[in-house]
Amino acid sequence: MSIETGIRGIGAERPAETPPDGSGRTAGKPPGRWSGGPAGGAARAKRLGPGDKIPFGLAIGPALLLLTWSVGAALGWIDPRVLSAPWTVVGTARDLIAGGELQNHLVTSATRALLGLVTGVAAGLVLAVVAGLSRVGEGLVDGPMQINRAVPNLALLPLLILWFGIGEQMKVITIALAVVVPIYMHTHNGLRAIDKRYVELAETLRAGRAEFLRRVVLPGALPGFLLGMRFAVMSAWLSLVVVEQVNATSGIGYMMTLAGTYGQTDVIIVGLVVYAALGLLLDGTVRLVQRRALSWRLTLDD
Repeated sequence: MSIETGIRGIGAERPAETPPDGSGRTAGKPPGRWSGGPAGGAARAKRLGPGDKIPFGLAIGPALLLLTWSVGAALGWIDPRVLSAPWTVVGTARDLIAGGELQNHLVTSATRALLGLVTGVAAGLVLAVVAGLSRVGEGLVDGPMQINRAVPNLALLPLLILWFGIGEQMKVITIALAVVVPIYMHTHNGLRAIDKRYVELAETLRAGRAEFLRRVVLPGALPGFLLGMRFAVMSAWLSLVVVEQVNATSGIGYMMTLAGTYGQTDVIIVGLVVYAALGLLLDGTVRLVQRRALSWRLTLDD
């Protein structure tokens, strides 16, 4: 008997029992919930939950925002000195791309964010496994991580500047500290939420440590880890915006800071759009991986 077979046995649903009175209702369930009765048919006709997916539903909100912005700019309701028109922003973006300026800043920002993200994910994952699979490890790790979670990450910025200077190392460490918290919290919670019966089954089957980690721990912690990744991606971009305004000579944040000095709202909007687009792209990538890796789960999003 394998661990997979045992897990399927644990999760298997018991067949419904029909009461001897011939009422057609399942024992222990209220009237009207039996699938064969008329009330059951009405219940099936009315679907609970969010309903069917709307094609391009996620684009509705941004499209309405862009429409409002365009109408307001065209009718003169929005002062161009406060917020440039969409077509002005598009023209500015075209000029920045033609001059190669936007690409150079984008590469710098993406490199910083990626280094901080990889470092933070690796550290958070290791700490979560240590704390999640060992009471001693939890005693050593969980307290400092809770303190780190309670202290705003940006409040540590002056201290990090004193320790690591104002160069690239400080920027990457700041991003990594913002990433490590959601990775640790959600992965640790996923590990502790594993059904204890699976652990007992693995002990009964005398599974080794490696097999236990591969067949029980990894699938159990994966939903929490992927959820933490979504928060980590956004935390990385939020921290990137701040650190690129500290003695930076390149990057999207530096470009926006310089534009703010000269009152160039169109350049600032271009930077915001780039930040938003990259953040949504990374979040969409994580969601795609989440959907593929957790295809065995049936949720309201399916």
